[in-house]
Amino acid sequence: MLLTVAYDGATYSGFARQPEARTIAGALDGAVQAIDPQATPVRGTSRTDAGVHALGQPVAFDSKRSIDARGWALAVNSHLPEEISVMRAALVEPGYDPRRHALRKTYRYVVLMSSLRDPFLSRRAWRVGERLNQQAMRDEAESLIGVHDFRAFRGAADERENTVRNILRAEVRSAGGDARRLEIEIEGDRFLYRMIRIIAGTLIDVGRGRLEPGAIARAIASGAREDLGMTAPPDGLYLDHVVLDDSGRDAWP
Repeated sequence: MLLTVAYDGATYSGFARQPEARTIAGALDGAVQAIDPQATPVRGTSRTDAGVHALGQPVAFDSKRSIDARGWALAVNSHLPEEISVMRAALVEPGYDPRRHALRKTYRYVVLMSSLRDPFLSRRAWRVGERLNQQAMRDEAESLIGVHDFRAFRGAADERENTVRNILRAEVRSAGGDARRLEIEIEGDRFLYRMIRIIAGTLIDVGRGRLEPGAIARAIASGAREDLGMTAPPDGLYLDHVVLDDSGRDAWP
C-alpha cells in the first residue's frame, strides 16, 4: 500500500524512527499495525529533520489484509494523532520502496517577514524582522539551477561521496496574498542533508545584507561551507510533494 501523508512536525523528532523519541514513522507504524499487526514498518521517501513539516510525503508498507485504498486511508487516519493525516492511498506491489521511485522532490521554505510574531504561524515559519531585498534573493537563487556539485550545501553529518545534484527550479516569491509571507521553493532530483535549510539561510542572509551576492556561485566553485550563510531553522521547511514514476493503482480519493 502507498500512502501520501501530511504532517505538522513541530513536536516530532523527525520522520525516521528513534528509540525513546516521538517520530512520524513511529506514529505511522503504530496506526498501520493497529489494523494489521503483521504489516511491515512504513518506508518513506525522505528523512525529514525534527520540526520539519510535509504536505505530501509518500510512504509504503506491505500487508496481506484484503483492504482497498479507501479502507486503508480511513482506517489509518482513525489511529493517527491530529498532527498527521493520510491524504491519498493507492495499491502497489509488495516491497514497493518509494525512495526508488522518486523522480523529483519539491521543498518549500516559508518566511514570515515581521517584527511581530503570528500565533498562527508559530513553528510553521521562520520569522525574520529585517527588511529583505527580495530581488537580490531571486537573482541569487538562479545560481542554483542546473547540475552542480553541492558538497558545500550539506550538514556535517552527511558523508556521501556523490554530492552532484540537479536543481530544476528555484523560486523566491510572495505567498497567499499575505505581504508578510515569503516562500522559497526548490525542486530537484535529490537533496543532501540540510541542503534546503542551508540554501534558505543563505538566501535570507543575502536578502538582509549579511552576505555578499554571488555566495551560491562561489560556494559551488569552492566547495566550502564557509562561503554560504546560516542554516535556517526547521520551522519553515515543508516537503511539498514528490513526483513518483509509479503512483500506484485504484487510488482514493
